Amino acid sequence: MKNFKVLGSGCKKCATTADLIRAKAAEMGVVVEIEKVTDMGAIMGYGVMSTPGVVLNDAVVHSGSVPTANTIEEWIKS
Repeated sequence: MKNFKVLGSGCKKCATTADLIRAKAAEMGVVVEIEKVTDMGAIMGYGVMSTPGVVLNDAVVHSGSVPTANTIEEWIKS
């Protein structure tokens, strides 16, 4: 199972990012776990300075914008 963490304050872009990951995983028939991390200390601990950030299996894979559907698909396939 893939474990995603969406880092951010809970803004619209952060919610959209989580929704896109959930939708793409469902479309692909893959079970994923999505955790929203809103604690700024925890976010800074990942070295993310602009949100939304995405952590996949404890590695930062994206930050600063909403990822594309193609990018999310590649994360899920990896």
